Amino acid sequence: MADFHQNGNIATIHNLRTRTTEDLTYELVSYSATRKISLILPSLYSELEGEALPRILEELSQVPYIHRIVIGLDRADEAQYRHAREFFSVLPQNHVVIWNDSPRMKAIEDRLETLGLAPSEPGKGKNVWGCIGFLLACADSEVVAIHDCDIVTYDRDMLARLLYPVVNPNFPYQVAKGYYARVGHERINGRVARMLVSPLLIAMKKVIGDRDYIDYLRAFRYPLSGEMALRTAVLHNLRIPSDWGLEIGVLSEAWRNLAPKSVCQVEIADHYDHKHQDLSAEDKSTGLSRMSIDICKAIFRKLAADGTVFNEEVFRTLKATYYRAALDLLEAYYNDAVMNGLKVDRHTEEMTAELFAENIMEAGRVFLDNPSETPFIPTWSRVHAADSSLMTDMLKAVAADLKDYG
Repeated sequence: MADFHQNGNIATIHNLRTRTTEDLTYELVSYSATRKISLILPSLYSELEGEALPRILEELSQVPYIHRIVIGLDRADEAQYRHAREFFSVLPQNHVVIWNDSPRMKAIEDRLETLGLAPSEPGKGKNVWGCIGFLLACADSEVVAIHDCDIVTYDRDMLARLLYPVVNPNFPYQVAKGYYARVGHERINGRVARMLVSPLLIAMKKVIGDRDYIDYLRAFRYPLSGEMALRTAVLHNLRIPSDWGLEIGVLSEAWRNLAPKSVCQVEIADHYDHKHQDLSAEDKSTGLSRMSIDICKAIFRKLAADGTVFNEEVFRTLKATYYRAALDLLEAYYNDAVMNGLKVDRHTEEMTAELFAENIMEAGRVFLDNPSETPFIPTWSRVHAADSSLMTDMLKAVAADLKDYG
């Protein structure tokens, strides 16, 4: 049974196990009659060959309140795009597969490049950003949910609980962030959230003092979750990070643009498991190593924009304070795991904390060397102001791909 604790910074919507999926679905169907709901699925072609996505589609095929599903397909050639069209055809909802690597979509990207508005690098951030632009061009949805395509524990209850706070017209929330326990294969998972973000925020509060933004991030039980629901009104001016800081970046944008009472976190699953990234201790350009650097940079940039002064001495102190906080939390995670019959490899966890401590310094060096770097993709409002026909032309490009490669 969940608790009912509220942290006082953002609202926490718990699952008290008192309503069924069918009950929530009935209500969402009623609301969807006047408040259209869409779903974005950013997907690599390789995920079509995994174990998670077929189950996700099976569950989604039983969801009656979704108006449109937008699948952003990355790293696919023409034959793979055709196969993806067939693969997703089991969905009974109105759905579209956007072939991000098609010649027409590349031409759209070239136009953005000419304007200086193109995403700086490929990845999930660019994929989600493109899907948002497509939905905004359709102009027929009031709520959009986003989740990954590698969730092996997925069920439709997860989507219903994620959407409910922003779909219910009697609630004030414009952004809902999903949270859950990261447990799988008899282990506590979620290394970056547990061993980087939580102790880093504790350390930052000690080193740089009280900041409302730090308290805001600490209020989220799982700030790195890839599941979120938003009212489409906030999407026009949402800056999507192009690197691995996507989830922290979206929370930062909600902090910048919305009142705290407009943001909530919602418990969407008893347990959650998905594809795990390698730590990549020897290569800072991939895996959790790169992710940790990008997340740190995203937090540093946001605090700097709010007036926090960083220098090399601050980052050295932050590294030391972080490491002590991480070891303290590791003790708590280990005891929690033991009581619940789960495993935590303390040696590996300490090695992970050591790597993250080094990456805090690396992120600090990158920040100090490039303090004005802005890895955010421009907002769709800015794109529309620079080229008022681009979003419409994107719709036409997607439609032409569907026709020519069907």
